Amino acid sequence: MMNRKYIKKEIFRRRVKQDTIRALSTSKWIILSVIVGVISGFVSGSFGYLLNKVTTFRLDNPYMLFFLPLGSLSIVLLYKLIMKKKDPGTNLVLSAIHSDDEIPLRMAPLIYISTIITHAVGGSAGREGAALQLGGSIGNAIARTFGLSRKEDRHILIMCGMAAAFSGLFGTPIAAAVFAMEVVSVGIMHYAALLPCAIAALIARAIAANVFDLSGMSFEILNMPAFNLKSAVISSGIAILCGVVSIVFCVCLQQTAKIYQKLFKNVYVRAVVGGLVILVLTYFIGNQNYNGTGTAMIAACVDGEIHSIEFLLKIIFTALTLACGFKGGEIVPTFYIGAAFGCLCGNLMGFSPSLCAAIGMGAMFCGVTNCPITSLLICFELFGIEAFPFFLLAVGFSYAVSGYYGLYSSQKIVYSKYKSNFIDKKVR
Repeated sequence: MMNRKYIKKEIFRRRVKQDTIRALSTSKWIILSVIVGVISGFVSGSFGYLLNKVTTFRLDNPYMLFFLPLGSLSIVLLYKLIMKKKDPGTNLVLSAIHSDDEIPLRMAPLIYISTIITHAVGGSAGREGAALQLGGSIGNAIARTFGLSRKEDRHILIMCGMAAAFSGLFGTPIAAAVFAMEVVSVGIMHYAALLPCAIAALIARAIAANVFDLSGMSFEILNMPAFNLKSAVISSGIAILCGVVSIVFCVCLQQTAKIYQKLFKNVYVRAVVGGLVILVLTYFIGNQNYNGTGTAMIAACVDGEIHSIEFLLKIIFTALTLACGFKGGEIVPTFYIGAAFGCLCGNLMGFSPSLCAAIGMGAMFCGVTNCPITSLLICFELFGIEAFPFFLLAVGFSYAVSGYYGLYSSQKIVYSKYKSNFIDKKVR
């Protein structure tokens, strides 16, 4: 009888102890995620605010394009002086989660300043790649500040910072929280980071919106067709083509960088020549539609106004920009390319170019990031859920067609896209 009472008492004591440990752990992550969210919110908010200002100034003062060679040269000099080694960019953030590499805090101000320079002079780049580096640096620094010795804890804070900065800058907190967990390893999700990422993303977004008046991207799909066999087949075909275009984009980014390195061994010569090439191309075309992020052009695509090869020109401009030393990101250019290609297909086939642009954006994002869940969530946050079946098909087909290509060479494909096999390989 005494043994039974003792056993029950011991079981109860152990349960209380386990519940206490869980409660303390959850409280710890809530506090840390709030700190990460607040800091990342102010950093990403100010970053987005300045990017908007310099972009407006460049568009109002086209002479800023003449500073393209000087802009790329100054960025290369900054990284040579401060980083003192080759800059791995967003790949270092992903690698830090895989292999416990250290993320230097100086990466944050470097990517902050260099991305602003890129947009001020007219380089074709995005901003979310910069946000991931900013957030990763902040999360890693906070982990060190609070003495988190377990590498798993540091990894969660890095993901937390990525989610917060992405959310604050881009305005999609749901997708940002999932993206930070999904992008690291294709085929698995780091669910332990879900609560911290969600809290940090929501806080960062609130600060960016209310303090810096950063509005997130949102669009309305015009002339939404009914979902039936015909529309499903058409949208699936466009998604398949977008999967192919995503491979083309990734290969162009890689090969352009290799060609520049082969032609111009000296990084400073490469930077100046690359800036001059973008300057000449811009004046040859006669407008700035392919400089900067191209957010206004994305809106035009969703309105169904694109009838030409804008997607191809954006691929060229972005590849040339990032190859010569400019900094930024590839995500918004990815949206531009997908929207322009989808809109073109829709106009050629006479099938809701607005919906096709939306499908193109979701399919392209999935193709270059290998993140199907995030891609769906981004579509919902940007366009609403009315077109849910179209987005589901688009993401599914693009994920399969894009194979093992991707933007981030440190991203790991843990499980095969086609079988339930463990393969553990890096993207091409």
